[in-house]
Amino acid sequence: MPAPTLTHFCTLEVTLSKPMVIGDVHVASKRVIPIRGGTVSGPDISGTILDFGADWQSVFDNGVAALDARYAFKTDDGALIEIENFGFRHGPPEILAKLAAGEVCPPESYYMRTAARLSTGHPKYEWINRTMFVGTGARLASAVQIELYAVG
Repeated sequence: MPAPTLTHFCTLEVTLSKPMVIGDVHVASKRVIPIRGGTVSGPDISGTILDFGADWQSVFDNGVAALDARYAFKTDDGALIEIENFGFRHGPPEILAKLAAGEVCPPESYYMRTAARLSTGHPKYEWINRTMFVGTGARLASAVQIELYAVG
């Protein structure tokens, strides 16, 4: 069986609002982080992340954050694309504390990986409806940067 390949699709820079804490539920602390916009840039795509959507996170006692982000972007050529992005962020407690305080830490100092499902009805981008995507991420002061790759 051939090993999967990765092709860079785009860079997402997702602008965030401050987290809204739901509180401790079952075995995790739940919070919602509203998505307020951002940019999409890649070799064959560019656009603007729309001002709606959120990352619904569950943060466990061991520091692992389960990510569940849903939002959309509009390409410069008029396509509307939905993103459902699921993943995990974890790392050393001192790094996670810095990230929580809004400090920028080197992405290699913690783990942030996602699996994304993209959907659109636009004919030019129809191929994304049947393609798997994975991403690597970094938490910035008031945004998240995700490098998204198509799995071949």
